[in-house]
Amino acid sequence: MTVVSDTSAITNLAAIHYLQLLPQLYDQVTIPEAVYRELADIDPPVPGTLEIQTVPWVEVRQVISREIVERLQDEVKLDPGESEAIALALELDADLLLIDERRGRAEADRLGIRITGLLGILIEAKGKNLIVAVRPLMDALIATSEFRVSTALYNKILDVVNEA
Repeated sequence: MTVVSDTSAITNLAAIHYLQLLPQLYDQVTIPEAVYRELADIDPPVPGTLEIQTVPWVEVRQVISREIVERLQDEVKLDPGESEAIALALELDADLLLIDERRGRAEADRLGIRITGLLGILIEAKGKNLIVAVRPLMDALIATSEFRVSTALYNKILDVVNEA
């Protein structure tokens, strides 16, 4: 399974000490160079900065189609990481793109890319018995990572995972 990730899934899972869910769910995750730079070339470091440079399950790839990246940045107004993640998902014919930003998700969906975000990762992890409960992890994301989730979506997720 080819999985491409934007920055948010990595930083947010690292912030709550659950980055190990990614290789447990997907074996390997591919990130474009812009996402690597967003994680590694930053001072002070963000959650995931050290891990992304040492874990064996992350592959960094260069995006070939710069035209797609430029269109996503100019027309859709996505940042470099999101733009390159979408372009790389298209180039690799990825099975899944991990992305949370609303405009990026909408554009990836429009382009026919299968997507999931952080909350989808948590739902999948619970379904595979990799975590006991989603609620404490969502609460930790909200508290530590300034992760925004509406009350309606929060309650819907809890309902989906039978924690309502």
